[in-house]
Amino acid sequence: MNIGEILLKLWNDSGFAAMSSGFLDGGWQNLVMLAISCVLLYLAIVKKFEPLLLVGIAFGCLLSNLPAAGLYNQGLWDAYINEAPFQVLDEMGNVVKTIEHIHFTDIIHYGGLLDIFYIGVKSSLYPCLIFMGVGAMTDFGPLLSNPKSLLLGAAAQLGVFAAFFGAVCLGFTGPEAASIGIIGGADGPTAIFLTTKLAPHLLGGIAVAAYSYMALIPLIQPPFMRLLTTPEQRKIKMVQTRNVSKTEKIIFPILVTIFVALLLPDTAPLIGCLMLGNLFKETGVTDRLSDTVQNALMNIVTILLSTAVGATMVGSNFLTAETLKIVVLGVCAFILSTVGGLLGGLVMCKLTKGKVNPLIGSAGVSAVPMAARVSNLEGQKANPSNFLLMHAMGPNVAGVIGSAIAAGFLLSVFG
Repeated sequence: MNIGEILLKLWNDSGFAAMSSGFLDGGWQNLVMLAISCVLLYLAIVKKFEPLLLVGIAFGCLLSNLPAAGLYNQGLWDAYINEAPFQVLDEMGNVVKTIEHIHFTDIIHYGGLLDIFYIGVKSSLYPCLIFMGVGAMTDFGPLLSNPKSLLLGAAAQLGVFAAFFGAVCLGFTGPEAASIGIIGGADGPTAIFLTTKLAPHLLGGIAVAAYSYMALIPLIQPPFMRLLTTPEQRKIKMVQTRNVSKTEKIIFPILVTIFVALLLPDTAPLIGCLMLGNLFKETGVTDRLSDTVQNALMNIVTILLSTAVGATMVGSNFLTAETLKIVVLGVCAFILSTVGGLLGGLVMCKLTKGKVNPLIGSAGVSAVPMAARVSNLEGQKANPSNFLLMHAMGPNVAGVIGSAIAAGFLLSVFG
């Protein structure tokens, strides 16, 4: 074999040749997705939009859209999801073997690196482990000291169900609409958990929308907070809540797990892991486990989860009219959830004769602690001596529980 033949073989085996030869048959879509991944990397690195997740999502997207790399096999997952036969091809494109039913063992054997990563998403392992880490980093004290804030977390789920009905009107099926609606909960792991169960083919668009809107909370929420509240209401200073005992903090995750899992068994994985992580934090005898869950485990799972989710953003699936609808419905869901929380805050302000600052209602979305910080910031703009952070944390952590319950309800109906 001479040098010319070697160079020709190198070219034919390269992704450049695959992209150029199949440009009209989908190569252009790969090129567009590579550009989108670079934009997402810019937003994550330069603008610092949820960088811990968005960097992984963007790079997973980049890797899965490299032609001929074989890191992610969409056809393999289509066969798994649709329970259809899968044909194994050799280098010449000839059928070597037909697998009637794809199992995880087949994916490990015939799939690429990102296919193996994605098994943790499809099995719901990663979202549950993320929830365990969130639980270990969450203090439910503000919620226990002011149980009324649980109502604000419930009110902030308005966008979930409003977007669900909107998606149905736009032609999405019930399971697809449920997956889109949960974006309004501003809880990425919950959105991924529900979507992998109900509409896995929409996972890429929904995951990117959910995490993008979480990162944009400081831009999306304030205009509606100022629109729906008066300057006098934003100036309201709330009194210090009572101290919560250690015993209460230990009993709370146990009781919540029992009650919610009995009420909606489908929520048991998420709620169970959330409360187990919190129990590690509060017992005082499992500090090593709490530290591991908060740091090492959380970081490892975040890498695997974000990269695997980004890998689903294959051009042929992502560049569709459905994705645009998801983006629009997602932002509507998020806005309506913010509005729902604020309306709940206004009602509570009225009932308590001005003792509750309605701004804390917007923290009812479950983006912890970003939404609570935005509420605190808006309160301080109206009154520099106003400190709402701990008061807003009550609805904020209630929103985490609320979004998990909403997901469990939708899963029980459409699962």
